[in-house]
Parts: sequence; C-alpha cells; structure tokens
Amino acid sequence: MAGERLLNYRQYGQPGEGQTPVIIVHGLFGSMDNLSPTARRLAESRWVVAADLRNHGRSFHDAQMSYSLMAEDILALMDHLEIDEVAVIGHSMGGKVAMQLALMAPERVAAVVVGDIAPVDYLPGHDDVLAAIRSYKPEQALSRTEADQQFAHHIAEPAVRQLLIKNLMRNERGEFVWRINASGLLENYDNIKAAPVFNHSTFDKPVLFIKGSESEYLQPEHKAIIGCYFPKAELKVVSGAGHWFHAEKPDVFNGIVERFLNTL
Repeated sequence: MAGERLLNYRQYGQPGEGQTPVIIVHGLFGSMDNLSPTARRLAESRWVVAADLRNHGRSFHDAQMSYSLMAEDILALMDHLEIDEVAVIGHSMGGKVAMQLALMAPERVAAVVVGDIAPVDYLPGHDDVLAAIRSYKPEQALSRTEADQQFAHHIAEPAVRQLLIKNLMRNERGEFVWRINASGLLENYDNIKAAPVFNHSTFDKPVLFIKGSESEYLQPEHKAIIGCYFPKAELKVVSGAGHWFHAEKPDVFNGIVERFLNTL
C-alpha cells in the first residue's frame, strides 16, 4: 500500500461524518503494529491510519532522518489519502514526530497525543540496543532463537530483544537480516534523540501528554518548555506502568486516548 516515497500504512475503520481521522506513529525501532490494539479500538468510531516511519517497518529507507523530514512524510501520506486534518497519536520518537507535525502545519492537525516523551534533546539512552545492532551477525542467525542469543549479549530485557527481533526478516539464504535500515538509524541517532525544530512557533490546540508512572522520559522540569510551545497541554499518568504503557496497560491507555479524542 505504499509507493516508493510514500510511507507504508494500514487503515482501520472508515471515514465518517463528524469524526476527526487519526494517524498513529510508533517509536524508535518499532512499527505500525506496536499500537494496533489502540488502532482497532479507536476504529470502532472513527477512521484510523497507522504508519511505518521512514527506515522502519516496510517503509522506504533513506540516509537522511530528522523530525522535519518525518513530519513531511506524514503530510505526504495525508495528501495521498486526501485527509485535510487529523489527530495524531505518537509514542516516544513518534511523539516527537507528532509535535513536529503540529508545529510545522498546525492547520492540518486538530489535536495531538504524545506518549511518554518531551520536546527536548535527550542524552544517549540506547547504548545496549545500539551495541546489539552494531554487533549483530546475520550469518550466525538462522533462527529467531539464534538472533535472540546474539542480542542477549547486550540486552538483558527479553521484551526489548523481542522488539528488535520483530525488525528481522529471512533472506534467501535463510538468515535473519534487518528489515529496518539499521545503519541509517545508527547514523541518525543524534537527530533522533534531538528535540523537534520549534522555529518560535506554537500549537494552540488540544495536546495530551501521557506518562508511565515508572518511566523517566517525562520529568517535572519539562513542564516549562511543553507549556511554551503547547499552551493547552494536559498530562495524564498511567499508574504502575513504564515507557511501554500501551503494551503494559492497554485498556487504561486506550481509554485515556479515546476519552480525549471524544472531546474534539
């Protein structure tokens, strides 16, 4: 469902009268499947589009990667689908893409849901994952178990290893190779951890930030910069959950999002 320079995407539900369409954007090393339970629930009452960002999933690979470029990719997808205005849901890196889109094209965005990320430049925080990607040897991975064993040298958490394994595909020799543009993500890591590009703009429409109570991505010191660029921002906390609250407590997360969208 994607052209050479169009993001891969999947549609849920149907366009309907009076309901703002929704675009869902995943995080780093993820894909549009990460938030499919959310997409299916929201599609009970509205049109939902989930997309693979550039260098992720089945979308195109490109040596360049920045929040401005990723936001432009979403705009191109909206144009392709003839969508004038959307609500954007983004988790982690996808949350930064959503914020960038709102700041770049506020007339195309009705509201934003930001999952556990702030509009700031983060310190490096994926050393174990980056090391696993750099050291991965597909010729020694003829099964997902063998790939997992390689990743385990660097990554202790099984859930994080499974996230990487979902980015593998089998080649003609039976090896599990990267589907994502692994080298491109490594080379653009500084751009990925950076803040969106503000250009002194603001987004004066509803924005909901959602934080996992056990996550450290959103901190009290981020409140000032969030309020500066998103003056109508609200915050909801998913208790007893970390950064991956949409997987840990999907019913809670989906309920928060659904109630917010129903106010538009």
